Amino acid sequence: MNHRAHRFLPLPPLVAPVALLVFWLLAAVAASPSATETEARTERIDALLQQADAYRASGQSRNALAALRAAQPLAESLDDPARRAVVLGELGETLRLTGASEDARRILENSVALARQANAPRIAATSLNHLGNLATGQGDDRAARTAYEDSLTLARQVQDGPLIVAVLINNARQAARDGENRRVGTLLAEAARLLPTLPASHDKVYHLLAIGQLRRTLPGASAPQRTQSLQDFTAAAIMARTLDDQPGLSYALGYQAWLQQDEGHPAEALMLYRQAAFVAQQADAPELLYRWQWQIGRLLKTQGDRDGAILAYRQAVANLQSIRQDLIPAWASEAVSFRASVGDAFLELADLLLQRAAGQPAAAREADLRAARDTMEALKTAEVRDYFRDECVTALQSRTVALERPPPRTAVLYPILLPDRLEVLLNTADGIQQVTVRVDRDTFTNTVHEFRRTLEKRTSREYLPLAQRLHGWLIGPLQDELDARRVETLVIVPDGPLRTVPLAALHDGQGFLISRYAIATTPGLTLTDLRPIPRQKIRPLLNGLTETVQGFPPLNYVQGELDAIHAAYGGTVLENEDFDLATVQRELRETPYSIVHIASHGEFAGDVRNTFLLTFDDKLTLDRLERFMALSQYRDQPVELLTLSACQTAAGDDRAALGLAGVAVKAGARSALATLWFINDQASSLLVTEFYRQLRNPDLSKAKALQRAQVRLLADQRYQHPGYWSPFLLIGNWL
Repeated sequence: MNHRAHRFLPLPPLVAPVALLVFWLLAAVAASPSATETEARTERIDALLQQADAYRASGQSRNALAALRAAQPLAESLDDPARRAVVLGELGETLRLTGASEDARRILENSVALARQANAPRIAATSLNHLGNLATGQGDDRAARTAYEDSLTLARQVQDGPLIVAVLINNARQAARDGENRRVGTLLAEAARLLPTLPASHDKVYHLLAIGQLRRTLPGASAPQRTQSLQDFTAAAIMARTLDDQPGLSYALGYQAWLQQDEGHPAEALMLYRQAAFVAQQADAPELLYRWQWQIGRLLKTQGDRDGAILAYRQAVANLQSIRQDLIPAWASEAVSFRASVGDAFLELADLLLQRAAGQPAAAREADLRAARDTMEALKTAEVRDYFRDECVTALQSRTVALERPPPRTAVLYPILLPDRLEVLLNTADGIQQVTVRVDRDTFTNTVHEFRRTLEKRTSREYLPLAQRLHGWLIGPLQDELDARRVETLVIVPDGPLRTVPLAALHDGQGFLISRYAIATTPGLTLTDLRPIPRQKIRPLLNGLTETVQGFPPLNYVQGELDAIHAAYGGTVLENEDFDLATVQRELRETPYSIVHIASHGEFAGDVRNTFLLTFDDKLTLDRLERFMALSQYRDQPVELLTLSACQTAAGDDRAALGLAGVAVKAGARSALATLWFINDQASSLLVTEFYRQLRNPDLSKAKALQRAQVRLLADQRYQHPGYWSPFLLIGNWL
């Protein structure tokens, strides 16, 4: 059994049934003398609460959020703190599920205060349970335990059996995370004693499933504990059938399958997984269906049925893509990304396709290689959407055409990093070739991270052995083919850690890769709008800071950089106090600029909310940048080039590098020129100025213009170290 799957299969923390809270509120309203005056609003609020609950139960957190946002002003208009507390509690819980943790905490604490003010302990207990779930997801065990214990005290005070059981189970889950197995047993025993006193319900089904899961996954679970787990799952399945609760039944069957797989009964497990998948399909529940299809694929793979496994994986991946925006469970961890949560499904499918391709005749081999690449493209697209937390990708993809054959003398390098090896796909005008490199993922990743660290040490040549090792893995096996095709431009589609380093600094023992090829990078082939820049219509908006602003040091050479670009292309210059948010917004709204150049400090972080570009008066977030650049999108063509000449990403932070790789997509630009780390101000200005000078030549692509600028800096004795010139990446359209 692959225990890496444990992170996505267990049920989320349990919540109190909204229906019980609505019933309590209806009783309170009926007793109120003003009930007739507020009846329409209260009925609307209660309908929205139940609608939000239904959306959340099916994994549609964003739809739930919209319903609760509609209920919030209605509740605020009533002189009813209890009802406001319920709406805020459910809103806070839903915000938690969408990852807005700080907003969730503030709103939940507000809900608890209002509930206490209204003397509504049941509502306060529910919101405290939500706060416990939030703290658990953030890894704050002390806060989680306090919230759960306070919730439990209030739930016992009002003798709310379903809520007591839910809090006991959540508390047990938190204790299990801390390794407090004795406390887990005590909490589960109490929950199990109370469970028979509760009426049959959807929530009781999930209580049984959660208890069974906790019993089964405790370290050193004994045979009697596993038997109890099976009894829990069986009881849940029987109750789900009685209630016609298809999602609950699908979970119960899937968990029985998992238990059978643990016990070494693959045939029984496969049968149960298929039953669970059938029920999920009948219930139109792709958020469950992908789980069982994925497990079916894994089982078939272990049994040697590669074609059957590929089919199951393809079905799982298709369902994952259909529910991607509501998939990531905030309860698992704030740091959980789409890739960390379910990315293995895509990688495992690509792995199987690549294995099968190696033994196929030419036509079938190319079909499998394209399918593997397309699978990785789907993952990369989902990663960019996940990082930016919006659908910015959709607008770009409406303009792009799949790149099946690169232009002449251009090759696309597509590395796929798997646990046991590196696969490199080379796409040229004549098709796709596959090279397998026997280096495991951990070794490769460690080498890449060490390469990045040494590149930033501009006083040593520690980087050189690492640059040669990476060249040997990524370029060496393909060198003869690149030479035979007379390739001049290499387009890299980096995966994972490769986003954090510039491939221009790879070294073959004779020279750097940039001396041989113009190099561009793109977050994905389907995320690239390939059209040459119209040189006769270049109109830049030039922005920059030369003064100390908001604690950041001055950029002394930016003045010369802006002057040189303006002398070559004209355009508008916004410098220092003129480079403020309002002015940038106005300029982009009123003028269709083809280049937006920003010479200012910028930081790309693992969380997009902490990513920004510095203006004189504020920080230009990527959301703001997207909105501002979209203001001028009334015209047919997007911004051709976004240049960010003083950015930095943290070494080893693949998520931060993903943000940089996707900045052109987010901003709505065809391409971006940006830096992986902040470098010498003078070197940066020299390189950028030379890039723009070369770009005036209509015979040169943007990639070749950058190559010439980097080679010129490399020839300068002061800046020969790749730490000066290599962090500049051309991202997106390289033509």
